[in-house]
Amino acid sequence: MCCSQMRYGGLFAVLIGVGAALGSSFANSSTTVEEYKSGIVWPEPPVVDPGDGTHAPSDAIALFDGTDMSAFNGGDKWVIQDGFAEVHGGGVSTKESFGSCQLHVEFATPAEVKGNGQGRGNSGIYLMGRYEVQLLDSYDNETYFDGQCASIYKQQPPMVNACRQPGEWQSYDIIFEAPEFAEDGTVTKPAYVTVLHNGILVHHHFELLGDTAWDSPPSYKKHEARLPIHIQDHGNPVRFRNIWIRENVQPLVGTPPAE
Repeated sequence: MCCSQMRYGGLFAVLIGVGAALGSSFANSSTTVEEYKSGIVWPEPPVVDPGDGTHAPSDAIALFDGTDMSAFNGGDKWVIQDGFAEVHGGGVSTKESFGSCQLHVEFATPAEVKGNGQGRGNSGIYLMGRYEVQLLDSYDNETYFDGQCASIYKQQPPMVNACRQPGEWQSYDIIFEAPEFAEDGTVTKPAYVTVLHNGILVHHHFELLGDTAWDSPPSYKKHEARLPIHIQDHGNPVRFRNIWIRENVQPLVGTPPAE
């Protein structure tokens, strides 16, 4: 055997010895270290059927399932066909009021492109009737960035433009935390919103600065803890389908361990 072979052979033997020692150490430690447990007693998370993409989850309220708009005031004016409802004759507001929620909305701007900027495929989702997630045909359509599709209107542009082509179905998944007010109208907790447009995160826990009026700066005005959701008629025949809402969006609360 040459010197180099002896040298490498000795090194290999040393490495084997170190590995054996470490393995023995880990084996011994595994018998003495106990699994960490917080001791918190958690309620069991409820079982929810998530649906199949065309139907709402089992714990959701279906606002529009493709058959009728009876959950909305003014819904009788919209045109319903082939499982979708098309804007017609004015905006609609839910008959039921909501606060913090998860809202799912599917929509399609008109396949026939007419107009430009804010005049093209315009609508909007108004949480509590006053905090708007803009809906617009922003596929190859320039407008001000805090007014394009998926913007928090006049407050924050989306991180990216995730629009599909005119006429194609798109989706919003909106997680909304309602604001809270003191008796004197002071904001004790601002509203927050997270938005996924076509499955892409475009707003992450954005703190709303107030309402989203088109003609004045945002500001908070004390209001009820629950209010209707409004879908805007901006004069464009935007289509909607598969609209549902979940109110069970609060984390589970466990019981701390006894001292």
